[in-house]
Amino acid sequence: MSVLTSEWLKVRSVRSSYLVVGISLGTILLGLALASMAAGMYDNASVEQRASARVADLEEVLVIVPQLCMGVLGTLVITSEYTTGLIRTSLTVVPRRWPILAAKAVVVAAVSLVIGPIAVFGTYFVSRGVLGDRFSGAYLVPFTDKLPFLLVTGLTVTVFALLGLGLGAFLRSAAGAITLLVGLVYVIPMIVGNIPEPWSERLGSVMIGALAREITGDLITTSVYGSLLSPPAAVAVSVAYAVLPLLAAVWLIRRRDA
Repeated sequence: MSVLTSEWLKVRSVRSSYLVVGISLGTILLGLALASMAAGMYDNASVEQRASARVADLEEVLVIVPQLCMGVLGTLVITSEYTTGLIRTSLTVVPRRWPILAAKAVVVAAVSLVIGPIAVFGTYFVSRGVLGDRFSGAYLVPFTDKLPFLLVTGLTVTVFALLGLGLGAFLRSAAGAITLLVGLVYVIPMIVGNIPEPWSERLGSVMIGALAREITGDLITTSVYGSLLSPPAAVAVSVAYAVLPLLAAVWLIRRRDA
């Protein structure tokens, strides 16, 4: 508990933590702005244009903001100690080493479990309130039908936070870990999307961006992602994204010098 308390103190005593949390929650305002813009365009469109107009699920599109922010938080929680040399003090106080990483994982997961759902549900509700019955009633789907997807999407933020922590502990470089994290979200899916079938669908199905839809059983038909995984398999892959880098980092932190 003392290690856990110290890690919580570290997180809440630096300005970068408040910055990434603020940007994450700013997703709600961004969703409000985009929904207002879409509503204005719809209201000024002709009847024919309205009939064919579509709008993306803004909570799904914008979740990338809290995902990356919490991933960055997870990365900075560990790499900042290597940058400042504080890691030597931490490892001296806790010579078993792995409790440090475990405590950081608990703190990062707890923060992201709060921030992720707030950002996702907040974006959904402001978008629904602004768009109403526009775009063929895209936001009139009963809330209970959307609830599983919203919950899973909010939880993906925690996956990113733990993935960022694992990559940061493994690489000991904030720049390297954040670059790899962004690559997993943007670069690799685009490469996979241009691979010939059936490998494009197969590899696209295990991309981190596809997992929320697969967990809830929704088909993915208009993106670079695939939808071949069953819900249990998608859950297993999500856990692997969060846990495997951490396990690798635990193995390394116990075997190399600070």
